[in-house]
Amino acid sequence: MADKNATVGNPDFDWNSIGKKNDNYSSDERTKLDEMYGKSLSTIADAQTMQGTVVSKNSREVVVNIGYKSDGVVSLSEFRYNPDLKVGDSIEVFIEKAEDTNGQLILSHKKARAGKSWDRVNEALNTDEIIKGFVKCRTKGGLIVDVFGIEAFLPGSQIDVKPIRDYDVYVGKTMEFKVVKINNEFKNVVVSHKALIEAEIETQKRDIISKLEKGQVLEGVVKNITSYGVFIDLGGVDGLIHITDLSWGRINHPEEIVKLDEKINVVILDFDDDKKRIALGLKQLSAHPWEALNADVKSW
Repeated sequence: MADKNATVGNPDFDWNSIGKKNDNYSSDERTKLDEMYGKSLSTIADAQTMQGTVVSKNSREVVVNIGYKSDGVVSLSEFRYNPDLKVGDSIEVFIEKAEDTNGQLILSHKKARAGKSWDRVNEALNTDEIIKGFVKCRTKGGLIVDVFGIEAFLPGSQIDVKPIRDYDVYVGKTMEFKVVKINNEFKNVVVSHKALIEAEIETQKRDIISKLEKGQVLEGVVKNITSYGVFIDLGGVDGLIHITDLSWGRINHPEEIVKLDEKINVVILDFDDDKKRIALGLKQLSAHPWEALNADVKSW
């Protein structure tokens, strides 16, 4: 049996090599390997914008690979405008810090978008592109929308083809828009959701108008109520029920008969040559009170 103490007196024995794997690489070979590994990684610097790939996603964060020695993490809130984001998607990220105190790569998708925002909104305006935006909050006269990382204004009149009375129902939603106006001097952007559906509504409108006939009964929605009558949306075409055509009896205000957003049946009484002014009736769909009297009742 070999004496385990036989090496004690051997000055050439390398005690540091015990338990370590010999990689058989010379100093020059190791240097070259280090250089090759370094070249395989992205060279990054702070305040730089790069393309990255989504490698994972949870309820709070998105992990992004940019080919660096470590992946970066971006808050999921920065992707509220894109609820369809998935693993494998390519996104732009801004390098806030290559390494923080914990050696973590700090990225921002919002800042990357903002860096090219004005180029993108101008391009969208010029090409009539449909874009997505996240409705952040309500403001006077409309809504604030995040598009390409900047705040755009959505006027209340541009939300829908019909008047909107409660703007708050849109806050927190992702919607599609068209850029309709840009003021580069004051950095103002105006978007419209209404513009997306106007073409379709116009087609429906022409179809409805072409089929209008006097005496025709249609279903409509109460769009607006005034002291002199009620405006009815017939599916992109508006008609008016004059207050005298609401009821056979005397009324002081149309609100006694109908309410906003109510669906009612109306009859077409008349229209002009272009069928742009359409007169509607409601009382004509019910019998006149005198006609409802018993035929045996004799007048004096």
